[in-house]
Amino acid sequence: MKILTPSQFGKARERWEMTITVVSPRQATIGMIVVALKLKFLATVLLAGPGPITLPGCPETCGDVRVPYPFGIGQGCFHHGFNLTCDEEQHPPRLFLGDGVEVLGISLPDGTVRIRMNISWLDHAEFNGSWSVPAPAAGPLRVSSARNSFVAFGCNMVAKLIPYSALGGPTAQSSVCAAVCSETLSAASCSGVGCCRTSIAFWGDLPSYGVQVKHLVGQPDSARVLSVFVVDQDWFSRNEAEMASNYSKLYYEYENVVMADSVPAVLEWSLDILRDEALFVLSPIGPGSSDFRCLSSNGFSYTIDGNYDRRRCNCSDGYEGNPYVSDGCQDLYPCHGTCINLPGTHRCSPKKSIWSLPGLITIIAISSGFGLLFSLLGVAKITKKLKQQRAKKLRQFFFKRNHGLLLQQLISSNKDIAERMKIFSVEELEQATNKFDQNRILGRGGHGTVYKGILSDQRVVAIKKSKIVVQREIDQFINEVVILSQTNHRNVVKLFGCCLETEVPLLVYEFISNGTLSYHLHEQSENPLPWKDRLRIALETAKAIAYLHSAASISVFHRDIKSANILLTDNLTAKVSDFGASRSISIDETGILTAIQGTHGYLDPEYYYTSRLTEKSDVYSFGVILAELLTKVAPVFSSHSSEVTSLASHFVSLKRDNRLWDVLDPQIIEEGGAEDAEVIANIAETCLSLKGEERPTMRQVETKLEDVQGSKVHPNSRITRTSQNAPQDKSFKGNRGSEGTRQYSLEKEFIQSSEIPR
Repeated sequence: MKILTPSQFGKARERWEMTITVVSPRQATIGMIVVALKLKFLATVLLAGPGPITLPGCPETCGDVRVPYPFGIGQGCFHHGFNLTCDEEQHPPRLFLGDGVEVLGISLPDGTVRIRMNISWLDHAEFNGSWSVPAPAAGPLRVSSARNSFVAFGCNMVAKLIPYSALGGPTAQSSVCAAVCSETLSAASCSGVGCCRTSIAFWGDLPSYGVQVKHLVGQPDSARVLSVFVVDQDWFSRNEAEMASNYSKLYYEYENVVMADSVPAVLEWSLDILRDEALFVLSPIGPGSSDFRCLSSNGFSYTIDGNYDRRRCNCSDGYEGNPYVSDGCQDLYPCHGTCINLPGTHRCSPKKSIWSLPGLITIIAISSGFGLLFSLLGVAKITKKLKQQRAKKLRQFFFKRNHGLLLQQLISSNKDIAERMKIFSVEELEQATNKFDQNRILGRGGHGTVYKGILSDQRVVAIKKSKIVVQREIDQFINEVVILSQTNHRNVVKLFGCCLETEVPLLVYEFISNGTLSYHLHEQSENPLPWKDRLRIALETAKAIAYLHSAASISVFHRDIKSANILLTDNLTAKVSDFGASRSISIDETGILTAIQGTHGYLDPEYYYTSRLTEKSDVYSFGVILAELLTKVAPVFSSHSSEVTSLASHFVSLKRDNRLWDVLDPQIIEEGGAEDAEVIANIAETCLSLKGEERPTMRQVETKLEDVQGSKVHPNSRITRTSQNAPQDKSFKGNRGSEGTRQYSLEKEFIQSSEIPR
């Protein structure tokens, strides 16, 4: 409900007067008059007061500073790149940009943000530096060349403010000023004696400038203190005399002279159509249109400095408010009399008195009660509908950004994937987790939270939800969807589906109840893993990795094989998980160049030094797991000398010195597994070869482990070392045929659209 000011109540009364003029007591019954008054009063309540300046439910101010959208405080309250922080612990609260620079004011009509910038007073005669917008260079903020001045305090020096072009290099247009000093320095303004100022050369309002100060040739070196900065020119004009006077006192080393440690500066901001995708702030005028309008129906957009892609919004003539939000521009109605409202204006007629009508006060009282009731119901319904529409649009945007359309195409074109995978809605997963109740949390990590959920078909699932809104995290989620949608193996964790309607996708896995292999080996589990179960887990893990390398529809390099990513079921069946860092390659490729990614202790040294990822990188990581199973030692541990030691190098060193028993888990010997353990150690040693070409394939490792489990090997047998150039085992590839080739192309397209170089 809005509280009407006296002027607004006068406007309401004028509407009542117009109604009574049209519907007089002689021409209608009292009931008709009441109905007419109710309708007019409802319209008055809805139109009174200023329009919204923020999104629903978002704070409008921080201390004395108003925060209009597209700026905002808190998640969901700001447009991309316009996020601010309010420090409420200070009195009064203070508003900051993301990196701690205080915001003094925001102007929608001017498209400006006033900030407080710290300045330093130096004793250097010459230096090179920079002055940059306290925000990402790719963001919406720029230094305002029209509203700022470049100021330098110092003696016998030349100061330059050098713009940097979009290509990153300095431009030819620079702002230059010079200042000299004499023995009788007495400056009352920055006119070149101890202080100089100049306008900033226009170069399209850049986010960063270079600053250069040099000694003035031919003048004595009299540098005492020096400072250069960009400052709001209006503010500096008012404070110029005081600052210049203080500097002259400082020059003569007077005591108790305090120079300003911060000054205000003006930044300009705009919307970038290409960067922001015109989301919720600008929208095309019509299908296929190349022009845009603002979200408020009574606003218009305009270009900045002739740049079509940089735009701002403003309210049309006769309207005021925030054009960046729905219904933000409100109609001005300064009418005093009997008026007819028109879009952005009004037409008035002579005022007519109605106070002599009998019973008017009674009618107003009755109609006010009903009017308030109807207005409250109407406003609540409209607000709810607007929130639902905004939530729907937001879900559609996230679904599109998270490659949902392409995933739908992939699922619809592959019957096998369609039977295993489902795209869930947000409502389904909220219902499954009781709106992500804290009691449903299975675990937390550095990147997110895993919840236990129960789907409508009573399946128990684990739902992975990231807590960091970073594009790299999103791409890893999408990459995991791509990989797991194409895998079908009993020892690879099943992905039941995903939800792409949230800012970061949600992944829905089968629920694995018995924790990780790492927990059972290193966290002092109450029931230590028997040796026969460790052998079986090793074999099942090897089968899963061999399947990914050579039998899946697209070959996959996991890139993060470790005991923490091997889940165990109630009957200790192994399940390989976490494919966020995995990479897919075509059949004819043996490796790819990519950024280093993995876990310390498991990372292939050859991959680390060459950046070339091959299937042998996973083989090395699997060798570390075999060493863990044999020793129950963590992949990275501290020795007696407090030095951090790698299990891989320690294990290989002891093995080659015939000292395997020094590190072998005593439980294995107690259970009579010493003979098998020696064969497994041979396999691990070969997998941990520093050269990838000397390591076996996972298919060969799988075969050898099967022989160990079937007691078909001799303790002295060794795995054959294979060359990277030797023919690879293709028996698991299968015959794809023409149908497989077509499906591979679609899967490849989806992968390329969802991955970034790693």
